[in-house]
Amino acid sequence: MELTDFDAAFKRLPEGHSEGIHEGRRFGLIVRRSDDGRRNSLFARELAGTDIVSFNLYRFTSGKTSLKPCEMSAKKVVDFVLGFQPD
Repeated sequence: MELTDFDAAFKRLPEGHSEGIHEGRRFGLIVRRSDDGRRNSLFARELAGTDIVSFNLYRFTSGKTSLKPCEMSAKKVVDFVLGFQPD
């Protein structure tokens, strides 16, 4: 995966716990980034429902990026990150 709108949107998400809206529903999420920025993760849970979004994102020294969704489609992950509006 190359640097994309997804990558830029993910970088704008605050590290640690935050809340916000995606598709009219409230989510709580946790974003973790390693000190060197090469290992990243996101776990989001719908606060009044059962939906979750979870993935790991790896950045290699070669400049390449690898998105690893956790038991869901990459499209769901990308749509969430692009559409999420933090409080």
